[in-house]
Amino acid sequence: MKRRDFIKLAGASTVGASVASPAIAQSMPELKWRLTSSFPKSLDTLFGGAELFAKQVSEMTDGRFQIQPFAAGEIVPGLQALDAASNGTVEMAHTSAYYYVGKDPTFAIYTSVPFGLNTRMQNSWWYQGGGDQLGNEFFKKYGVIAHAAGNTGTQMGGWFRKEIKTTADLAGLKFRIAGITGQILQKLGVVPQQLAGGDVYPALEKGTIDAAEWVGPYDDEKLGLQKVAKFYYYPGFWEAGPMLHMMTNLEKWNSLPKYYQTVLANAAAHANIWMSARYDLVNPAALKRLVATGTQLRPFSNEIMEACLKATNELWAEISAKNADFKKSIEAMQAYRNDQYLWWQVAEYTNDSFMIRSRPKS
Repeated sequence: MKRRDFIKLAGASTVGASVASPAIAQSMPELKWRLTSSFPKSLDTLFGGAELFAKQVSEMTDGRFQIQPFAAGEIVPGLQALDAASNGTVEMAHTSAYYYVGKDPTFAIYTSVPFGLNTRMQNSWWYQGGGDQLGNEFFKKYGVIAHAAGNTGTQMGGWFRKEIKTTADLAGLKFRIAGITGQILQKLGVVPQQLAGGDVYPALEKGTIDAAEWVGPYDDEKLGLQKVAKFYYYPGFWEAGPMLHMMTNLEKWNSLPKYYQTVLANAAAHANIWMSARYDLVNPAALKRLVATGTQLRPFSNEIMEACLKATNELWAEISAKNADFKKSIEAMQAYRNDQYLWWQVAEYTNDSFMIRSRPKS
């Protein structure tokens, strides 16, 4: 129901109208905000989440609250989106928290960490398991409040110029890898590189890097990564359910009428659901196209997976020993994950495994 329809409905009661109309008018000032994204417009699912969010806000306020999304680089570079929202350059940022692990590794936990939560678990923890309260307690230190606003689903492990069969093949590998995962792979000899989406293709094409991970088949195909590397590895165990957030300048948020705060929260939640559903729609067809044109799919070996899990646990212990925020968040997330997998192994995994084996081969 649009706001105008709600007002008309409320007007049907003369008693309700005499009380509600002034309150409604006071709750709907005319505002124009700017939103900077960490993503280029060419990635229509990632940047599209910000566009959908802005459209929803406008529609729910009859156009009185206008938010204009800007792609990465139009106001600030993609990896500076949080800073722009924090310092008031813009009112909002649509970004991935793990881009800012250089400020504090705790940021990574609220997007995705290696061997963490899948998409449904991440949403469950955020909305129902206390993740939003814990996350925003931390984000407050950086002058923003965050709302979940997108998830890609489990990502792919990336594009490699050569096959990666054992941990020895990782030594010296220059790998575009986002977030805290670079520190884990560094323990195995990888040389991590953090690059924004628009910079990945040229770096891989020029040989500045040897491998790159981005998102999954649909977005990777758009970036053209299949043209410069043919081995496509899975799974992206470091991003089982990476959550994006709308990060709003805290002072600006606190200045909003309660109704507008509710509008922003609900528009973000809608974008969150839309993005996951969209990726589930577009990834299968993209994967078929990639394989049909020569992409070689490869799973990471058990040796590599086990080595990365060991390195992950070592890093969590090292960081937790000196960072109380990280320790508090990682322990809460892991406890939630363990209970979730206790349940998933009973119903979800059993059902999905059977259906995967039984599906018609096409």
